Amino acid sequence: MLQDTSASHKALIERGFIRLFNGQDLSGWRIPEKDNGHWRVVDGVIDYDAQSEASGDKNLWTESTFVDFILRISWRFKQTSGLYPMPTILPDGSYKTDANGEVIKELRPNADSGIYLRGTAQGQVNLWCWPVGSGELWHYRNDKAMTPEVRASAVPKVCADNPVGEWNLMEITMKEDRVNVVLNDQIVIDDAQTPGLPEEGAIALQHHGGINKETGEFSPASSLIQFCDVYIKELA
Repeated sequence: MLQDTSASHKALIERGFIRLFNGQDLSGWRIPEKDNGHWRVVDGVIDYDAQSEASGDKNLWTESTFVDFILRISWRFKQTSGLYPMPTILPDGSYKTDANGEVIKELRPNADSGIYLRGTAQGQVNLWCWPVGSGELWHYRNDKAMTPEVRASAVPKVCADNPVGEWNLMEITMKEDRVNVVLNDQIVIDDAQTPGLPEEGAIALQHHGGINKETGEFSPASSLIQFCDVYIKELA
């Protein structure tokens, strides 16, 4: 498991980071009402099975709110949840199309989650298995009311994800209206613009997908995911 050693924990604390997850329970987090144990701690990590029974918001939110910060978090998908028809995201944020203008899609193994910034899905940093890689800012890439520059800045520069089952280390910097994402020591989002994002809010680990009641199978975009080593440093 890609957990921080006591030495690296000490180094992070000395740099001004604090722990958001204590490795033992979900103190400091708002568990969805009537979740019934689907967000839980297993062997020192936050474990989710994409099956929260909450009737409303199923995401796991921090109790505290934040303005400008550096969030350091390790995550991994435990497994994929099916084959998903994936388009190819181009550098400008659009999808690759064929000669007839139809979006080209290919069935690929997938799982899907994300990290919400400043209290809203608008600030989502995607975690998924799409070829473009994790770190994508879904809302801003897909909002055609945004400028071409904003949409392009929301697209990962490189796919830096480790294979499903392996841990990834992500560092997200949120400062004013800009987001930077480093994944496994590679810059994937570089100074992305986030017009209209609230100035302050909580951070969430995203619920996505779940069991299809008719088939009894997982949606091919389900958050079968774990998180650990969650630290934050607030910026002046």
